[in-house]
Amino acid sequence: MKSCVSTNFGLSVALVLCAAPAWAQAPQQEAQPPGAISGRVMDDTGAVVAGVKVWLSHERIASRSEVVSGETGQFFFANVPPGPYRLTVSAPGFAEQTLSGVLGSGEAASLAPIRLTLAFGALAVDVTSTRVELAQRQIEQQEQQRLFGVLPNFYVSYIPDAAPLNTRQKFELSWKSRLDPVRFAVAGLVAGVQHARDVHPGFGDGVEGYAKRYAANYANGMTRSLITQVLLPSLFKQDPRYFYKGTGSTKSRIGYAVSRAVVKKGDNGRWQPNYSGVLGSLASGAISNLYYPAEERKGVQLTLENTALGLGGAALGHLAQEFLFKRLTSRGKSAPGGARSVPPNAER
Repeated sequence: MKSCVSTNFGLSVALVLCAAPAWAQAPQQEAQPPGAISGRVMDDTGAVVAGVKVWLSHERIASRSEVVSGETGQFFFANVPPGPYRLTVSAPGFAEQTLSGVLGSGEAASLAPIRLTLAFGALAVDVTSTRVELAQRQIEQQEQQRLFGVLPNFYVSYIPDAAPLNTRQKFELSWKSRLDPVRFAVAGLVAGVQHARDVHPGFGDGVEGYAKRYAANYANGMTRSLITQVLLPSLFKQDPRYFYKGTGSTKSRIGYAVSRAVVKKGDNGRWQPNYSGVLGSLASGAISNLYYPAEERKGVQLTLENTALGLGGAALGHLAQEFLFKRLTSRGKSAPGGARSVPPNAER
């Protein structure tokens, strides 16, 4: 009997000793550095979507981790254990998206943009509300921008990936710019100079001549604004604003600023030919014939001249925005959604 006990005791000790190295190695296998997962959420037009819930499921995490995409659509999970994981992306009005992957030890995984598609039967107002609200906050900040604290400078965005504007917002930005009291004063000043120099003599002299010059000058600006900044941008789905670059060599910034007269950012975030500006300049140039005395109308020649002046003026204006106006523009208090929080490597 004593022999059996000794034998069993010896066997138990041997098993413990054999298992000990495995126990000692287990912590070493577990001690793998965690990683991180980041990405960006967009809709099917390529516009970023903020406020989206993103859940992370992992076999080595007891419960799901949740984050919400920021104003630029970015999300980030830190201290993620290596191994298989699953992300679930959900937003009102969009179909839920799920994707899986494997995170390496200490890896910082930067995922390709996650594009959400509309859920079947979802109302468009629900789908776009977050993006529209973000754009509204950003243009409210732009509407505080004034050169020397006086002149409206609403059509420049210092946020490179600002949310696209819908038609109502494009119209709002236009009428707030054109109906600003300072615009009336500037039109009056220009008309006064033209009157003093007898520009467009067909308008005549005296108060009547000044009034006609004033009306023609203001109507020309209003027509151009409505066509090139509202109607055609809405039709072609283009953004009427100038997007400040501010980085790179002087040569590259000059090329960028001048080329924006014929290149425009689409509402989908991609650069494309400036149909709105070029066709709008032609249209407003043709309409401007109606504002001037009959003897001064040159038909196609005046239209082309006004178009060239419009595009040339836009290029010069962009150069001023890029190299001068930012320092001279007051921007009021920073509004929610006005600040940019995109990592340096996340530029489009």
